[in-house]
Amino acid sequence: MSVLKTSRKYHKWLMLFLGLQFVVWSVTGAYMVFFNIDYIHGDTLIINHQNKVNPSNINYSQQQLFAQYPNAKNVELDLFIDREVYRFNLNKKKYLVAANNGKQLSPLSESEAVKAAKHLYTGKGAVESVELIEDNPPFELSRRVHSALPAWRVNFDDLGSPALYISATNGKLLAKRHNFWRLFDYMFNFHAMDYINGAIDNWLLFWTTLFSIFASITGLILMYFRVFKSDKDILDVNENEHTVKETI
Repeated sequence: MSVLKTSRKYHKWLMLFLGLQFVVWSVTGAYMVFFNIDYIHGDTLIINHQNKVNPSNINYSQQQLFAQYPNAKNVELDLFIDREVYRFNLNKKKYLVAANNGKQLSPLSESEAVKAAKHLYTGKGAVESVELIEDNPPFELSRRVHSALPAWRVNFDDLGSPALYISATNGKLLAKRHNFWRLFDYMFNFHAMDYINGAIDNWLLFWTTLFSIFASITGLILMYFRVFKSDKDILDVNENEHTVKETI
């Protein structure tokens, strides 16, 4: 019966502290499961254009490009909105050059960034505001795209306040965000118990999980005594505990 007494004691105090976190895990987990992950990632905000490069529109050859930019690296022929362009890196900077006349299009103006965002956006909302981000990017921009700054943030007046991030240097879409994704990010932080970096390998989560396992084991022991042991045995334990308290 000492096992029962010990399990009851530790289970009670552990669940007193862990119960709130269990509720947090349940709520945040339910939110992350309820929404389709593709929707959370903002895939439904973007039109997947399947336009192909038209060779007849290329009047500025790669030979001319390398003659003008001899140290160009990672050159690719692509489309920007509806025109053929060259994208390449030079001296740790990204460039966008028109393939029809060799005109440098980067850095993009605000109007060009808005055109690119509208070209990609699936919704019907109007452009609400535009912001050029050159440093101190918001948390919702992934760390791996920080090196792509400067970038234009184009906000749309639509459900979830969607925003598209367009690179000001090469015109590529860097990220797409909306309020449901932003809330998902907070939910993940609370679920992983890392309120700063959102990492899942933190010590707070480790110890909470360890104590939760121990609380589950003590709960199983209590269930065993409740299901398989007689009420008389449990009553005897309760009476012994009551006697000890009166003696104290």
